[in-house]
Amino acid sequence: GRRCRLLSDCANIGERVGLRRVRSVKVENGAWVAFEYPDFQGQQFILEKGDYPRWSAWSGSGGHHSDQLLSFRPVLCANHSDSRVTLFEGENFQGCKFELNDDYPSLPSMGWASKDVGSLKVSSGAWVAYQYPGYRGYQYVLEQDRHSGEFRNYSEFGTQAHTGQLQSIRRVQH
Repeated sequence: GRRCRLLSDCANIGERVGLRRVRSVKVENGAWVAFEYPDFQGQQFILEKGDYPRWSAWSGSGGHHSDQLLSFRPVLCANHSDSRVTLFEGENFQGCKFELNDDYPSLPSMGWASKDVGSLKVSSGAWVAYQYPGYRGYQYVLEQDRHSGEFRNYSEFGTQAHTGQLQSIRRVQH
């Protein structure tokens, strides 16, 4: 089918290059965030270097399944070797906190007592947080260069965030 090459943000693939939707992706360099709707809205999907031949390759298991991608942007400041994030139990950086600098496939098994995260601060790098353990469920791409790294409320994780449920998190591979 038809194809296009992106080197920067694309808020609406339909308006920019005339594609009705994207059904497969090949990432040659860097990491990207793809969204199911125009203007960076809806479910987020992390796309790191590699091939994504169909929707199941970017949707994964246990999450929202979208068979289309309509907007894209590169991930900023993804420095895998120097990534740091602090999770907070409550909104506005209140309550118990947990500082991370490595991947955690299960936050509860690592000592995080709650299934929810009320707020977080990304000190460096870029992270992908997941709704469920084992890197499953809704994905939230959290970058130091977005919101100045400060996410005061779970609703700032993404337009599709309806709860603060985060149970696994990993650094973005660049």
